[in-house]
Amino acid sequence: MKNNFVLRHLKQIGGEMIDIVVNNGIITEITESGKGHAPVEWDGSGIYVSSGWIDMHVHAFQEFTPYGDEIDLIGVNQGVTTIVDAGSCGADRIFELAAHARQSKTRVFAFLNISTIGLQRIDELSSLTWINKEKVIQTLRQDEGFIVGLKARISSSVVGNQGIKPLEIALEMSDETGLPLMVHIGSAPPDIKEIVPLLRRKDIITHYLHGKNNNLFNESDEPLEILEEAIARGVHLDVGHGTASFSFRVAESAKKHGIHPDTISTDIYRGNRLNGPVYSMSCVLSKFLCLGYSLEDTIAAVTTSAARWLKRPELGRIQVGDPANLTLFSLSRNPLTFSDSQGQQRAADQIIRAEGVVTGGEFIKCEVRT
Repeated sequence: MKNNFVLRHLKQIGGEMIDIVVNNGIITEITESGKGHAPVEWDGSGIYVSSGWIDMHVHAFQEFTPYGDEIDLIGVNQGVTTIVDAGSCGADRIFELAAHARQSKTRVFAFLNISTIGLQRIDELSSLTWINKEKVIQTLRQDEGFIVGLKARISSSVVGNQGIKPLEIALEMSDETGLPLMVHIGSAPPDIKEIVPLLRRKDIITHYLHGKNNNLFNESDEPLEILEEAIARGVHLDVGHGTASFSFRVAESAKKHGIHPDTISTDIYRGNRLNGPVYSMSCVLSKFLCLGYSLEDTIAAVTTSAARWLKRPELGRIQVGDPANLTLFSLSRNPLTFSDSQGQQRAADQIIRAEGVVTGGEFIKCEVRT
């Protein structure tokens, strides 16, 4: 469905019913339900609408294994109109990813891995010879708005014997380029108490709800002081569910202590899309409903909050005159059991299902709904 069409009887999260008219990719009218007119109509009765979902942590460079996938399979097919690749590529191949993005229906941004080889290997920071500051700076000079930050995976399997040194280099690069830093946390060494105090406002901790040793909560499931201090500094908390980085127990503790995600992201790639425990953005969002988060707060974490971090407020709103960037989704009461990254399960009774998106002037029905 392209060009001039109306989406009828859509429900906003606050409950108001509206029609949205789209002409040549632009929202030309937002009106009361049943009052919008266009040559082509789509009945959205029972369907919610939000601005297009944004996934702040994916791996979308299909040439890499295991951490790779096809852009539209983890984007528009799942109700996600914008993805941010979280450091799949370093300077050696980032523009190959950009070329793939130009051929896709999903909008793509990227974090540049500080390792030139990126995820060609999964220990990409274990040798300092793979970290080349000049290559990073040269790459950024050629960039045309595709790169939104730098990425450093700071856990034992990635840094090997280098300890905290790759993070120190990443921070120097961040200072020189003015780009914020996304930091993956996981198993020690380095100790989490060495990592978090170094992060600044707008830097991102991804995987902040992982349940491995070396996480951000103590044995009594209370937040570490370094986490509370980081939040006070304006460090951004991103979920990054992934295969091994989301714990229901830790997420419940975080919520109990008032520590909430700034953005909910999937860390999706081919393996955990097909085999779980991620499967889709809808699945991850449904887990946050299961944790007791409201629909409004859950959807804000993949719309307005993510758009604010990206400094692209237009991606987090629905407004006449803007390019149409919409996600359509349903909320059902079917019982379902969800698993976290450690095999722990929780029973849910509310399920979010992506139904379709509007992007690039086109209405696209989702192929993957849960």
